[in-house]
Amino acid sequence: MMLFLNMNYLAHAFLSFNNRDILAGNIISDCVKGKAQYSYPEAIRKGIRLHRLIDEYTDRHPVTARAKTFFRPQYRLYSGAFIDIVYDHFLALDAAQFGQYGNLKNFSTVAYQQLELNITLLPFTFQRMFIYMKTQDWLYNYQFKEGIRRSFNGIVSRSLYLKESDIAFEIFNKYYTELNNCYAEFFPGLKQFAFENMSKLLCN
Repeated sequence: MMLFLNMNYLAHAFLSFNNRDILAGNIISDCVKGKAQYSYPEAIRKGIRLHRLIDEYTDRHPVTARAKTFFRPQYRLYSGAFIDIVYDHFLALDAAQFGQYGNLKNFSTVAYQQLELNITLLPFTFQRMFIYMKTQDWLYNYQFKEGIRRSFNGIVSRSLYLKESDIAFEIFNKYYTELNNCYAEFFPGLKQFAFENMSKLLCN
C-alpha cells in the first residue's frame, strides 16, 4: 500500500532550488518545533525559515483563498491542507517546471539523493519516514489521482475532527479544472517569492 502524508513535500522540495541544505530544512520544518530549530546547522535552519515563509505566502494569497472555497463548506479550517496537496498534484503535472532535471522522475531521484547526504542530521521521525518516502517515491506519485486520494486520507488520519476524505476527493474531481487554474495563476508568483527569499537567506 502506498503511504502518503498530509504535506506538500513536492512543492517544498522543488522550491529549494537544488540546494541540499535548504532542501533538508525545507522538508523537515513541520517536524521542528520552537527552539529545536537551533539544534541544526545554520544552513539547514535557513531551509526551515524558507519553508515557513512559503507557507505564510501561500496562506495569505488571494488565489489560495479562492481555491479553499471549494473545500471550506465541508472541511472548514482544514481546507488549506487539502489545497496544499492539490497544488502539489498540479505541480507534478507541470512538466515545464522540471526541465533542468529532464523530468519529474529525475527530479525526485536527485531530491532523495540530496536528502540522504544530510539524513543523519535530521529528526529521527523524519529518518524513519524517509524510508517510505524514497521506496514509495512520494514526490513522483503526486501526479496520480490515487496518490492524492491517499494524501487526503492522511489529512483525516492526523486530524482530531475529520471523519472522512471521500467528499474531498469528490470535490477535487468535480472542480479539477478550476483548481488547476488556481495553481496556474498562483505558482509562478510563489516560485519567484521563494527564490528571492532563499537568495536573501543565503546572503545573510
